Amino acid sequence: MPDERGTRAWLADGLRSDEVVPTVLEADEPHRVLWSTLWPHRPEDVIELLVEPAARDTTRLRSTHLTPHDLPPDAKVGHLRERVNQLLFADLRFSYGQ
Repeated sequence: MPDERGTRAWLADGLRSDEVVPTVLEADEPHRVLWSTLWPHRPEDVIELLVEPAARDTTRLRSTHLTPHDLPPDAKVGHLRERVNQLLFADLRFSYGQ
């Protein structure tokens, strides 16, 4: 879990007031993790994280926001996407000084 004692607090420190720390619902380490939602107002949504091999000794992290409901308006989808990208691809990376 990203906020457990002894780990970097990158996630909890970057959350906004309308977001919560997700729980790990499923894990197939090291390839797949399924998180609960970051947004209490979207309780049935989940975020799937996939770690995939990429070119020349690198890996790719792909996130997919899954919902059983109709998609929200484009502006809301953009906001949700931006938040996941910020948390994973900026805040997490910067917690390692990169």
